[in-house]
Amino acid sequence: MRWLIWLRQNVVPWSLFIGFWTIIGLSFASQFYLSSALFGYHTMTWGQAVSVTLGDWYVWAVLSLPIIWFARRFPLHRRNWAQLVVIHVTASLVTSVAYVFIRAAVGQLQNPLLGVTTTFWGTAEKLFLKNSFLNLLIYWIIVSVSLAFDYYRKFRDREVRAADLERRLAEARLMALQMQLNPHFLFNTLHTISALVHSDVEKADRMIVRLSELLRTALENTDANEVPLRDELDFLRRYLEIEQTRFGDRLEVHFQIAPETTDALVPNLVLQPIVENAIRHGIEPNRRHGIITLRSRREDDRLVLEVEDNGSGLKSGPPQRLGVGLANTRDRLEHLYGNRQKLEFQPAEQGGLRVRVTLPLRPASGVGEETAVTAAPVRSLAAAGQV
Repeated sequence: MRWLIWLRQNVVPWSLFIGFWTIIGLSFASQFYLSSALFGYHTMTWGQAVSVTLGDWYVWAVLSLPIIWFARRFPLHRRNWAQLVVIHVTASLVTSVAYVFIRAAVGQLQNPLLGVTTTFWGTAEKLFLKNSFLNLLIYWIIVSVSLAFDYYRKFRDREVRAADLERRLAEARLMALQMQLNPHFLFNTLHTISALVHSDVEKADRMIVRLSELLRTALENTDANEVPLRDELDFLRRYLEIEQTRFGDRLEVHFQIAPETTDALVPNLVLQPIVENAIRHGIEPNRRHGIITLRSRREDDRLVLEVEDNGSGLKSGPPQRLGVGLANTRDRLEHLYGNRQKLEFQPAEQGGLRVRVTLPLRPASGVGEETAVTAAPVRSLAAAGQV
């Protein structure tokens, strides 16, 4: 039973191996048959030509197995190359003699088909005188091809290992960036709570409860580099609930989310640092009513996310230095998508800043039915669609 299992597992490689040597034999049979017919040495049928050449090359098929093993056992390289050449020269001579005796034995079996009568030693002598140089050449060709395949296989293995190491390195960098982002977010949130502890204990208590819920959600997705946009928006709502507790009616948030984008994959915590930046630098420094608008839409095979505020905006072109959150977001986007992503800073139409993130549009697999997120202003935690 074991040999049947082994045969089933190796039927394709052995079929290719036999087919390769058969093709070589048939190609030489054609040449042998045509040259015999053209030059009129003797009359030879196609069947006889095939029998002779397949006999030649099937012997080499058998001999190629120990030759390949020997070539792998003693590979030619710069170290000890002179000693290895001597070893292979000796092996090639032994192989040439082995071919002569094996082919002479096969010739005895073919004599009835060819209609000739030759002795074993007569055939061996003829083969030795006629084919010795060719046998040595074939040995070195088999060794060269075997080494070439081995070097190619090792090259492919190194490529696979290098790609795997690069993937692991990218994942480690992404994990490090996410681990850097979580303490940064936690520090800023605790700073917000500490500002309310002495002025409004009830608000501070509500923020602590919401922070615990938010951290629980964040910990559940710690290992995920990408999440569906719906999950990212759910996390963002929890975060904005904390900020809403602090700012009250001063903070208004609009969600303009295209329903067909809610299943799209986005980097985990990609929007929170951008919204935090809008609140810290666009809403908090100003006394007027603050508005933040979040948008998502599909543009061909791209997903576009926008966070816009009505703050002071950019004073002189794009920011030259990014804070921890935005710098982290930029690095994560580059690691995940390379040149297929964009992080842009633009002046908003009504003043303020618009941060636009463009990503490849990729739907999450196995996602169920989704409820569309409608655009609605957010003024208090009790109203529908609020954060």
